[in-house]
Amino acid sequence: MKNTLLFLIAISLISCGTSKTVRTSKKVIKGNWVLNSITYSEKGTYNVNLLNDDSKDCFEGSLWQFVPNNNTGTYNISNVGCSSGARNFVFTIQEIDSQTGLYDFLLKPTNEKYKSDTNQGFRLNLTALSDVAMEWEQTVRVDGKPFTITMNFNKQ
Repeated sequence: MKNTLLFLIAISLISCGTSKTVRTSKKVIKGNWVLNSITYSEKGTYNVNLLNDDSKDCFEGSLWQFVPNNNTGTYNISNVGCSSGARNFVFTIQEIDSQTGLYDFLLKPTNEKYKSDTNQGFRLNLTALSDVAMEWEQTVRVDGKPFTITMNFNKQ
């Protein structure tokens, strides 16, 4: 009976904690990144406003910093002709499928611009993560069809 009780306590503690895969991902994501390129699943010219903030041209080359111990970060846009400056956010990584390596990544801006809508956040798929590169995908609908935006980062 005593062994059964200890086993159940151990299982409940393990199930309540963050998975090892997510903890490892947070260690890898920590630090400074550059958003190098943004591509679309369909050919053509699109006027996409990423994260309800700015255009693709403004986001490419932006600098990102992730601080996983408190799930916060910033991204800084500095391209000419763009709304430059640092933007703050909080983020969450949730494991979807450990076999495929796909994660649900929730990014929630916290700047003054978003204070009126405290529930605004953006759900992305963290499709690739290594010590030097990271890839996010967001699928939206355009004319009733899926349209995927892919964002590629390199670690500084």
